[in-house]
Amino acid sequence: MTYRTQETAEQRSGQAARRPAKLVAVATLIVAAFQAARPRQWPKNLLVFAAPVAGASLGRHNGFGYALVAFVAFTAAASAVYLINDVVDVERDRLHPTKRLRPIAAGRLPQPAAIVLALAGLGLAVVLSLLIREPLLAVVIGCYAALSLLYSSGLKHVPWLELGLVANGFVLRALGGAVATHVPPSGWFLTVCSFGALMVASGKRYSELASLGDRAAAHRPVMRYYSKPALRLFQRAAIGVLLAAYLAWALSESTPWLRGWHVASLIPLAAALIRFDWLTGRADGRAVEDLISRDKVMVGCELAWLGLFLAGLV
Repeated sequence: MTYRTQETAEQRSGQAARRPAKLVAVATLIVAAFQAARPRQWPKNLLVFAAPVAGASLGRHNGFGYALVAFVAFTAAASAVYLINDVVDVERDRLHPTKRLRPIAAGRLPQPAAIVLALAGLGLAVVLSLLIREPLLAVVIGCYAALSLLYSSGLKHVPWLELGLVANGFVLRALGGAVATHVPPSGWFLTVCSFGALMVASGKRYSELASLGDRAAAHRPVMRYYSKPALRLFQRAAIGVLLAAYLAWALSESTPWLRGWHVASLIPLAAALIRFDWLTGRADGRAVEDLISRDKVMVGCELAWLGLFLAGLV
């Protein structure tokens, strides 16, 4: 009897010791899943608010709430795409100096778990679209997911087309916000969004090519078809078209008050784009997202632009 009691106590002690280990493993998995969803990329989804802000209207009643739902839906869908893309690129990422530290490449998040999470994210995006009775938002998100998956499955190896697909993701976010709030986007708005996205995409490729050099093609095979002068020219052409479209939009405003403030907002916008061009030209290895959101001069220009833009709406 004493022996059995002692054995049971030892078993309980062993089980108690294993519980913290299990909790640590679960917590580690949750952290890895969160990191794999790339929260640093989530601010991109704020583009869903672009159409309501540009149109100076929240559209339907409680439009801000609908835009917020669109933001969450696109965040879920984009995270799903990141997870799938990392599963597809896992072997290549393991050869990259920094991407090898990503949760899936590093083995901290199992690939089957990543696929399940990706499907859950896509499902959540569709459910949210239907909850606000806006099936067209689900269609826009479905197009975003489908094009992203086509990109991951092979189109990312087609030069220049892959830049268009990357830029398309930004434009679809803006369209999603317009659909959710019932604010019809203007042609100038779509032009500014499209060429702004192309500018960012080409700037990212230029930075990769300049910083990685001969290793760029090993990381991203399509890079062998690009040259730094061509990407630089493309980026600057996109900046030129963006500024021209923005000016045309500002001049088309219906009142002198709006025209004055929005034309004035072109100055800090141009300063921000010139700064972006200079920062990408340095090719210091920083991610393009960091150049936009963490460079003090860039942030100052962006805030100045936002202030002038919003002043015209008051």
